[in-house]
Amino acid sequence: MGKFMISKRTDGDFKFNLKAGNGQVILTSQGYGSKASCENGIESVRTNSQDDSKFERNTAKDDRCYFNLKAGNGQVIGTSQMYESENGMENGIESVKNNAPGASVEDETIN
Repeated sequence: MGKFMISKRTDGDFKFNLKAGNGQVILTSQGYGSKASCENGIESVRTNSQDDSKFERNTAKDDRCYFNLKAGNGQVIGTSQMYESENGMENGIESVKNNAPGASVEDETIN
């Protein structure tokens, strides 16, 4: 089963990564000014990951594929890694759909 990992960025903002059961990062959040906002972002991923229309599929300038998961208001909640093919990207989307709803949360900011 997947897990959300909360950590701090170098600028002090909080972020989360959604990791698949194999430990691979499948979605990375934006920076959040507070841990509570970061936790709200995780809940938004749980909700919006079940709606395929919330996944924005993109191609980078180097022709690699990636996706953004958007909230109901259109704001990007998380961005995937880069994939070499559309098929790889679609597998990544399916992994988010499968892992996000039941993923545990681990907070790496607690000492």
